[in-house]
Amino acid sequence: MTAVTVGDPPATTPSASRQLLRDSGYALLGFPLALASFVVLLVGLALGVGLVVTVIGLPVLAGTLFVARGLADVERLRLPAVLRQDRVRPDYRRPEAGAGPWRRVLTPIRDAQSWLDLAHGILKLPVAIVTFVVTVTWWAAAVAGTLYWAYDWAIPNPPDNEGLSELLGLGDSAGARIGLHCAIGVFFLITLPLVVRGCALFQAALARALLTGVAEMRSRITVLEEQKRAAVSAEATALRRLERDIHDGPQQRLVRLAMDLSRARHQLATDPEAAGRTLDEAVTQTRETLAELRALSRGIAPPILVDRGLPSALAALAGRGLIPVELRVDPRLEATDRRLDPAVESTAYFVVAEALTNVAKHSGATECAVAVTRHERRLEVSVTDDGHGGAHLAKGHGLAGIADRVRAAGGRLEVLSPAGGPTEVRADLPL
Repeated sequence: MTAVTVGDPPATTPSASRQLLRDSGYALLGFPLALASFVVLLVGLALGVGLVVTVIGLPVLAGTLFVARGLADVERLRLPAVLRQDRVRPDYRRPEAGAGPWRRVLTPIRDAQSWLDLAHGILKLPVAIVTFVVTVTWWAAAVAGTLYWAYDWAIPNPPDNEGLSELLGLGDSAGARIGLHCAIGVFFLITLPLVVRGCALFQAALARALLTGVAEMRSRITVLEEQKRAAVSAEATALRRLERDIHDGPQQRLVRLAMDLSRARHQLATDPEAAGRTLDEAVTQTRETLAELRALSRGIAPPILVDRGLPSALAALAGRGLIPVELRVDPRLEATDRRLDPAVESTAYFVVAEALTNVAKHSGATECAVAVTRHERRLEVSVTDDGHGGAHLAKGHGLAGIADRVRAAGGRLEVLSPAGGPTEVRADLPL
């Protein structure tokens, strides 16, 4: 079976309770990790800098940076649960092939990211202390307050001791005490997800800035460069195809039309009837040429897509299919006042158009299904047929052009086509 995926899978959003547990675990576990990192790295840094005038100082400093890298990798493993994004790890500087021992020792010292890892391991402690204290306080107040009714009887209440309820003028009765403390507990319980989320994000923001910020920037630059190359490749492929179609179709017809008109001009004087037949053929050639030009113009920018939107354009495309096509379009796409971005509509249209062309030419299918579904942040386009399978993204095939166009739009393309069929072409486009 051929299974090819282009792009990254979409991220999922956890439930509120699960996110609360993740954020709490991140904030609470961050304190012991920060304390251990602070002690180990600060001692190693002080020892390495103090001995840098000797030969021993540089290996100690390099070892400290390697420890900081390991601790940073642990933090990077914890970040996706809070930031809801894929794990990002920077590319560290590596020693050249055949480098000597001292050059290998100096490699991490010359790496800027290693020093950022060290800075994070030292600077994280104050942030971790604050987030740890706030998280523990909110959890303790929420649990103790909401359950105060269960243990109020066990708390000593001497006559000369003024409780919080009495200080607030609510009296010293059991009902006043329980009502006040439970109200405080409910307040902490309601605000618990927001406060813990803020603590986790505050702690994760420092980690992201020092541990993954540079790597994310480089990764984004790489993705943009790939999208640019894909867009250029898709455009070049489309232009080459258009040039070939014009050369093989309208251009040949126009050459013949010119020859027919020249022959008719010479026949007018000697054989008017033959000249009339030649002119009739020329008229027919003109009509066929106009029909081909209209077909080619639909491949450049279909007017119905611009005027009436993606659903109408796909309906017209399915109606022109050589085999029966079942079209299912998300009803939310029918709203004319909430049309998609023109680039997304154009990409989705050409994905379906090229896929249907491949189905008609190569699949041997008897029926085909097209489904377009809109999600919160993405558009999913699926084309399925019951043909003999074997579709792939090799260069020179139509699906390769689809892959370039989808990649240029920031989406991903998946082709499932086992031998014997069926075949499914699925595109996932960001909105």
